[in-house]
Amino acid sequence: MNDFDFLTGTWDVANHRRTDFLDPDSAWEEFPGVSTATRHFDGGANFDEIAFPTKGTAGLTLRLYDPSRDEWSLYWSSSSTGRIFPPVTGRFTGGEGVFHGDDTHDGKDVRVRFVWSGITGEAARWEQAFSVDGGDTWLTNWVMELTRR
Repeated sequence: MNDFDFLTGTWDVANHRRTDFLDPDSAWEEFPGVSTATRHFDGGANFDEIAFPTKGTAGLTLRLYDPSRDEWSLYWSSSSTGRIFPPVTGRFTGGEGVFHGDDTHDGKDVRVRFVWSGITGEAARWEQAFSVDGGDTWLTNWVMELTRR
């Protein structure tokens, strides 16, 4: 519990995202974001909303801690789809949070991995990777570098 307390507050976010999440040769695009996160349930829940002003979209994440499993479930939603994506689940170990789940992208089944790392009082890094071979290989397709505002 309390693993996501660091995220509480407002952050400037430098986004680096592949133009095709499944193509290792696709170009990277960069765009800004602003994220505001709040703490709930005495640290057992976290909510953030991120705006991508140059994209005209936004996203939000609900994170819930299950003490019986010592595990977080992370639920992402995008204003461009209006739906909640299947959760990724996992935990923090040694200052790094790793979370996995199953989803589909462009009609293909994918294994999803989120990694939170480089966490300090003023900065953090989040990355997303997809695997189309059950987790044998991963393609990182989105990186967010957060700086506290």
